[in-house]
Amino acid sequence: MKVVVQCPAKLNLFLAVGPKDQHGYHPLRTIFQAVSLFDILEVESSETDSFVANSPALPEVNTVTKALSYIKEVSSVPPLRIVLEKHIPSEAGLGGGSSDAGGLLRAIDAFLPAPLTMATKRDIAVAVGADVPFFLMGGKARAEGYGEILEPLNEVDRFHYVVWKPPFGCPTGQMFKELDSRPRQWLEFPVENRLYNDFERVAPCGCLERIDVLLSLGAVDAGLSGSGSAVFGRFESEDRAIRAKHLLPPEEFAAVCSPMARF
Repeated sequence: MKVVVQCPAKLNLFLAVGPKDQHGYHPLRTIFQAVSLFDILEVESSETDSFVANSPALPEVNTVTKALSYIKEVSSVPPLRIVLEKHIPSEAGLGGGSSDAGGLLRAIDAFLPAPLTMATKRDIAVAVGADVPFFLMGGKARAEGYGEILEPLNEVDRFHYVVWKPPFGCPTGQMFKELDSRPRQWLEFPVENRLYNDFERVAPCGCLERIDVLLSLGAVDAGLSGSGSAVFGRFESEDRAIRAKHLLPPEEFAAVCSPMARF
């Protein structure tokens, strides 16, 4: 048996970072939107466990192998061959690793003697990483806490996106450290559909310059996703998004994406 899962990227349409708690973690207020930029996860029955990825930079212990380890603690899992085809850039704020773990949690029931409950999957998702619970849901959602308190949003985003990754990454830990060094208010969720991201306060100039470029190419608005380094612009039509992408440096990663519905 083989199961093939599309693991979408996410954008943060709104991201406000709260003060660090006593455990050193930051509560968030964010609005996630899944978009049509995918990693592909293949899971199939095998004689022995194996994990293969097309990204040499992916560590041996990663979000997928962590999720599998947690699944094995609560269920009898047969030997599996897992193949991960990466297309979502890393250190980009696009949630690729979290989405891959969520993809495994969505695929795993086909190989178990009994399906995992959604509560168990959510517990595993939280244990793997803050963004993983969203990737059990997909679509558009409001998230609070540490990413685990989710409210699905039913409105369909009418925009098309250009997602643009500079030739450098933004390590998440360093970005939080930079953000904590500056005073800020912890904003409430917006009433209007406007982009906002606290990490733009500390983003590299190369990210902010690319936001301005997307605006100059006709984006309705543009911003940073997650802690960066990827930026994105919202366009009124797919044609406008495609024209803008064609004007970006061909040596840099860029993709035209559509909003994704819930799984």
